[in-house]
Amino acid sequence: MIRNILAAALAAAALAIPAAAVAERPATALCVVCALKHGESAPEPVRAWRTHAGRDYGFCSAGCAEQFDADPAAFVPPDLPRPAPPFSLRGLDGGTVSLASFRGRVVLVDFWATWCAPCVRAMPELESLARELRAKGAEVLGISIDEGGAAKVRRFVEKRKVTYPIALDDARAPAWEAYRVKAIPAAFLVDREGRIVRQWLGRTDPAEMRAAVEAALADTARRAD
Repeated sequence: MIRNILAAALAAAALAIPAAAVAERPATALCVVCALKHGESAPEPVRAWRTHAGRDYGFCSAGCAEQFDADPAAFVPPDLPRPAPPFSLRGLDGGTVSLASFRGRVVLVDFWATWCAPCVRAMPELESLARELRAKGAEVLGISIDEGGAAKVRRFVEKRKVTYPIALDDARAPAWEAYRVKAIPAAFLVDREGRIVRQWLGRTDPAEMRAAVEAALADTARRAD
């Protein structure tokens, strides 16, 4: 019993919260690291707890807790809207693709790779979305994190008849770092004012993204009236 009391006291001290609150925590919780990196959506038995910005987070393993400790902001949903980090990348045609070039349009920035099966499955829907909403002021931009150069990615997208622009995230300051991408697929919806208004990390839902793009276009139209 004494050992249990000491353990609870040490845990409470580490979390900087009253010891009584430890007993009130649930036995299971959604591990935010697994949710982001593996698309986990079900609560799991809690093996470690952390407190960040006044909120408790339960983790399925000490390893996940350590990943959270290294960069909490990467796993905690940020406040939205927020400014979209600028980037300037190499396009498949050899030109430059920058976020600034989409200013004044709604753009869905999709981080992907040829080896990412969920990313590839989403491509037909993204292509449909790009074709349908381009005339309304929305664009889809794919940012490939593949290694191996443009030729490999170009062959891949040509085979799948992808027409929306693709950029290569091989710059010295990669965009995926600026956007704190820890797992793909990952997508960010940037409005006409250059703000991230929605994001999907670790998994994406094409239907949900379509609805969000249409909502962003409608919001812009309302503010213009």
